[in-house]
Amino acid sequence: MDYKETIDFLYQQLPMFSRDGASAFKKDLSNTLALCEVLGNPQTKFKSIHIAGTNGKGSSSHMLAAIFQKAGYKTGLYTSPHLYDFRERIRVNGALCNEDFVVRFVNKIQPDLKRILPSFFEITVVMAFEYFVEQKVDIAIIETGLGGRLDSTNVILPELSLITNIGFDHMQFLGNTLPEIAAEKAGIIKEGRPVVISEYLPETKAVFGKTAASLKSPIYLAQDLWTISEDQQSKVLERKQDTPLLSITARREGAESEISGNYQLDLTGHYQLRNAVGVLEAIVQLRSLGWSLPVTAVHAGLKHVKELTGFVGRWDQVLKDPWVITDVGHNVDGIRMIKEQLSYMQYEGLHIVTGFVKDKDVSASLKELPVAASYYFTQAPIPRALDASLLKDMAAALNLKGKAYSDIDAALKAATDDYRPGDLILICGSVFLVAEVKGALQRLGLN
Repeated sequence: MDYKETIDFLYQQLPMFSRDGASAFKKDLSNTLALCEVLGNPQTKFKSIHIAGTNGKGSSSHMLAAIFQKAGYKTGLYTSPHLYDFRERIRVNGALCNEDFVVRFVNKIQPDLKRILPSFFEITVVMAFEYFVEQKVDIAIIETGLGGRLDSTNVILPELSLITNIGFDHMQFLGNTLPEIAAEKAGIIKEGRPVVISEYLPETKAVFGKTAASLKSPIYLAQDLWTISEDQQSKVLERKQDTPLLSITARREGAESEISGNYQLDLTGHYQLRNAVGVLEAIVQLRSLGWSLPVTAVHAGLKHVKELTGFVGRWDQVLKDPWVITDVGHNVDGIRMIKEQLSYMQYEGLHIVTGFVKDKDVSASLKELPVAASYYFTQAPIPRALDASLLKDMAAALNLKGKAYSDIDAALKAATDDYRPGDLILICGSVFLVAEVKGALQRLGLN
């Protein structure tokens, strides 16, 4: 198979959560371990950092990768899902993995697929491990896909674990209470290895503490160790900025206080402050483990995350005129963060293009969206997508007014037709909807 045929095979022949939902989720690590065994256990041949959380794990993963790159380390990065190109999931120093490698890898494991019957995600995880070994990375930043304890990535022994926000998402797999969800995320904590918690709630703190104590894992609660604030002048994201920056002041008391200081982040959005404290505390602990991460690298990495790692999807300004921003926030906490960020923005009219998948708690997310906006309800071209008309009816019951559109092209065209100078168009909700924006802009001649 050539590359296109290989990607088509991966998409069409394997169980895929984004397409199939629950039927593609495996409740143990047996398939991942079996694939690793076939390949000589690549997960044991590189150093890693493991990151889990309901929201913020993608941003945190990319921040850490950027810092390691600026410190001179050859850095692997595994994240999911991708937006535009399958190879976004597997990067080394920001570069997409080679097409040739993807073809070679799938051909190599083909004889074992009928025996193991892995899912799409299980294959991509092990593919990343094999690539990082082949590329001889110094460190790999590994983001979980779903949960932690039973996530396919949870076969590594990391230098450090990082757990970001805990909120309600994927409850059908992770539990219906925050302590239950936290327990699943805490499954990435490894015996004797430090864990950093970016933020906690009263009901999740005890879960993390108990798990860490049982494993004799040093635990660091970043929100207690750091004070962080956003400089007032950066609170408003202005469209005139080609590369908007978030200016913050971060202070840590005690040891390693030299990491404290003023930083600029190119990942905009007030919610990034919560991710930043976890990343900065992870840097403190990694330095204590012997990793050479100079303060200059921390500053440069945080200021150039997008350039260094290719990160997309979080409060991205994709057009200045009309002013269009995309964000992949798709669960209750993610939508709350979007609403919080909107409170810092200056605009005249607000147009929100949105769509969700049907196995989420969509009503809870809709309740968090602002009533004072014009809505354009649509859907991604996947079987899991919630029908746009049903979404419109659900939203109408919550006083969110708008029309339904069959696809992102029609919704975005309607939003841009209604747009007036000074307005803002926000596209949010399903990751799979945001993934369609780039193509829609091209087809509409707006890029």
